[in-house]
Amino acid sequence: MTIPSRTTAASVQNRTLADLQRGMQRGQKIQQQISSGKAISRPSDSPTGTVTSLQLRGEVRATQQYSRNADDGMGWLGVIQDNLQDASTSVIRARDLTVQALNSTAGTPEAREAFAYEIDNIKASLIDQANAKYLNRPVFGGTTAGGIAYDKTGEYVGDGNGTTRSIGPNARVRIETTGPEAFGATGSDTQLFTVLTNLSKAIRDNDSSALDSGLGKLDTAHDLLKTTLSDVGARYNRVTQMKQSAEDHLLSVSSQLSDIEDVDLPKAIMELQIQQTSYQAALAATAKVIQPSLIDFLR
Repeated sequence: MTIPSRTTAASVQNRTLADLQRGMQRGQKIQQQISSGKAISRPSDSPTGTVTSLQLRGEVRATQQYSRNADDGMGWLGVIQDNLQDASTSVIRARDLTVQALNSTAGTPEAREAFAYEIDNIKASLIDQANAKYLNRPVFGGTTAGGIAYDKTGEYVGDGNGTTRSIGPNARVRIETTGPEAFGATGSDTQLFTVLTNLSKAIRDNDSSALDSGLGKLDTAHDLLKTTLSDVGARYNRVTQMKQSAEDHLLSVSSQLSDIEDVDLPKAIMELQIQQTSYQAALAATAKVIQPSLIDFLR
């Protein structure tokens, strides 16, 4: 036979106060969620949601880093692309001057000197473009710690090491181009600056045979320049696409993170109203259940 438990006034009061306290705590929790805008403020609020949130936050940080790396890569490749395009225009001008000089080898020394002088200026301009910098580093110098990739004579002083950036999971792209890859290997007779030097000398010497040979070497150097420009353009497009993919992925992950962490304000406000109504009803019911004691009548 089950012995019925004895209910005393003290036990009723204790249970009632405990229930009221729990109601206040639930209301306080909802108020905290509304004020912070977050459904999870501590791991105990949602253990599984906390684990998922941490994983998503790690993915957000990684994706943001990929986006920053892509921005850096676009900066490097953009500078290289612009300078190679300008260099190509300068080479075309040098070719036009060479053809004019070749067609007027019997011209006056002053005319030949004018052609040679302009080619010398084109060479100096091209060396300046070959020493272009991004973030104070020469973009055609590899990983050199120096401030230039070429000296004034057109001699390469950089190194052949590559610089890469991670722009996605298992995706790395090279963001620079060494000088020899764009302007020809040092010591080669088709190196752009060597070709221009020889053309200038041939014009001054009125050497049509050297001019004809130099014209072919200039075309070879220009072909290398255009090939390199095409490669840089392809890498720039890849980095641009990966950056867009990173931004799209970041938007998707951020939306998932918001679904887990952020509170649904309309729902939370409604729950708070219900909780407040329930608490007021509990207070009214408690006032009727717990009647005044003898001490209250003696006051």
